Amino acid sequence: MQFPRLPDWAIYGAVAAVFLAVSLGRRENADAPSAAAGVLAAPNVDDGPLLGPITPFDTAVNIDAGEAPFKPSSGTAFSIAGRGRWVTARHVVEGCRKPALVVGPGRAVAADVRLAPRADVALLITDGGPAALPVAVRDPLRKGQRAFHPGFPQGRPGEVTSRLLGRETLKVSGRGARDEPVLAWAEVGRTNGLEGTLSGLSGAPAMDVQGRVVGVTIAEAPRRGRIYTTAPETFGPAIRGQQTLAEGARGPAVTTENYGRVSNTLRRDLRVAQVVCLAV
Repeated sequence: MQFPRLPDWAIYGAVAAVFLAVSLGRRENADAPSAAAGVLAAPNVDDGPLLGPITPFDTAVNIDAGEAPFKPSSGTAFSIAGRGRWVTARHVVEGCRKPALVVGPGRAVAADVRLAPRADVALLITDGGPAALPVAVRDPLRKGQRAFHPGFPQGRPGEVTSRLLGRETLKVSGRGARDEPVLAWAEVGRTNGLEGTLSGLSGAPAMDVQGRVVGVTIAEAPRRGRIYTTAPETFGPAIRGQQTLAEGARGPAVTTENYGRVSNTLRRDLRVAQVVCLAV
């Protein structure tokens, strides 16, 4: 018995449908069920090789910061010292005369600013603050390892998860022109209902599965599905002597099942806060 031959378009359509189903099934959205209490994050068994050092051959990404006057914006910051030391992305507060941290509905606390000279990093200083997030800038990174980015995309609470692709060089032209080594991450999940740009997530911590900050979220490439963070070689010097937790300290264990809940806790405790500009 001979079966009729399917047309080529039907075969290609079936293959495309399978790939789409697999891709959607691998999305690691933040509204997944919470992990059981007390369960530590399992190691990333699919992590790749160790990340190599910065080289002149790293892929370049061009960003035009323009020459236009600063416009009020919002971003994210996180605590690195309980005495009132916060980190955000430099471009979030550069040119802002009155940056502030939102601490409640209609309430904000003014902050002084110290800009890092060679990285998209800024230190915010307030009179006191919440407990610090641990920072890890000396531990080796592996391609494929996860990061979690809790913050305020589009000015609202939200979070993203990603996997490390490798190193790139951010070539910024216009205001604040510079070449900055960065880490490139592939976005693999986000808060359910969060669509479009991640604007407002700039300054958010990039946390590993041990709840330690390995970089600062500074840019996105929506069409490529990529997120860029500071590299340890620039992030470490920018905060040297400011953080209060010793290298090697751990934060809350973070997994793809609980990162929405962990992010909500960090925002509720103001260890991750929204940054706004009150005057330019």
